[in-house]
Amino acid sequence: MKKNYQIKRFLSSGLGFAAACMLAVVSCKDGDDFWDSIIPETDKEATESQVEGYVFRPALVPASEENVNQLKVPAGFKVNKFSEGLGKPRILAVGPNGEVYTSDREAGIVIMLKDANGDGMAEDKKTVATLKQIHGLTIHDGKMYMVAVKEVYSATINGDGTLGDPVMLINDLPDGGQHPNRTIAFGSDGKMYLTVGSTCNSCAESNKENATILQANADGTGRKVYASGLRNTIGFGWHPETNEMWGMDHGIDWLGDDEQKEEVNLIKQGADYGWPYIYGEGKYNPGTRPEGDSTYQQYLQKSTLPALTYQAHSAPMSMAFYTAAKFPAEYKNDAFVAMRGSWNRSSPVGYKVVRMHFENGKPVRFDDFLSGFVVNKNKAHFARLVGVAVHTDGSLLVSDDTNGVIYRVSYQ
Repeated sequence: MKKNYQIKRFLSSGLGFAAACMLAVVSCKDGDDFWDSIIPETDKEATESQVEGYVFRPALVPASEENVNQLKVPAGFKVNKFSEGLGKPRILAVGPNGEVYTSDREAGIVIMLKDANGDGMAEDKKTVATLKQIHGLTIHDGKMYMVAVKEVYSATINGDGTLGDPVMLINDLPDGGQHPNRTIAFGSDGKMYLTVGSTCNSCAESNKENATILQANADGTGRKVYASGLRNTIGFGWHPETNEMWGMDHGIDWLGDDEQKEEVNLIKQGADYGWPYIYGEGKYNPGTRPEGDSTYQQYLQKSTLPALTYQAHSAPMSMAFYTAAKFPAEYKNDAFVAMRGSWNRSSPVGYKVVRMHFENGKPVRFDDFLSGFVVNKNKAHFARLVGVAVHTDGSLLVSDDTNGVIYRVSYQ
């Protein structure tokens, strides 16, 4: 169902953003003159804006053979179902012996899948952990690390790929709010990195750990804010050549069809990426003003702007750098990102896996890699993608938590 909102808001010092976050509240035109004209530096002036906002959710249809066969990949690649009937698979992790693990947040389980005969389809499926709201997964030093909303666990990986009893390392991450889906990875420094999304669409957070990436020791001690001003960075990783940390942040909703664009950020310790006050190419968000005596201009000066942007409302999820040798050489060290797909836009975008090209260690553009999940003239879909991971056989695995499928993209 599509809804067309024509909303006129007057934002002044006495009006909070909380009531407006379910509606469109700001305008989204380009140009410095426009922004300078409507964005006051203090609360002494009102801000007036008008936008069109939409809710449009394509219908869900089955992942039928007909639908899967019309998926689009570059020449030389093919797609098949690695596994199906999985419930709601989210994040993927691949063990050293080819075991594939996926979390199901709704069921509160971690599933292990095995393709014993190497035909590109998993024959074995087994639940190896049961933990409420489990989501992020990563493997480090022979252990599986798992993160729920407020908890981080580790478990030894046994010889057969099953997991030992989970050990809780952290139990006091911030409340989830609107973005409870934590992810986890380890850097070459041996440190644990955790994403903690914002509790809201656009607001001043009361907990300094919300809208951040946290760093901690492998045992969960020494936790601190590594980077802030990140609304919801689910997919992140380190470039294989430069070891620089890159992440994709979700843009603010209700700014119109083409704002806020999704951000590709070079994640650096101590950097502030602007949310909720500054976004994109240094634009001001009139829906949430800096607190106290700080002005937008002052906040802009301390904000780190994105290196690259992508179509608004695409909803970037997992990110995986390609380091295997099965794809053509030009894919080496590029990143794959799952775009879950829009709901806050008049026509759907996302619902695909994209390739982020890197040149000299920097992201330069995106290309579609796996697409075609939106069908019936943009009125229906058969997947919203979440996890991406490179399998030990060099293929790319992609999870869908709507029809319970993990797809496999291989090169012939």
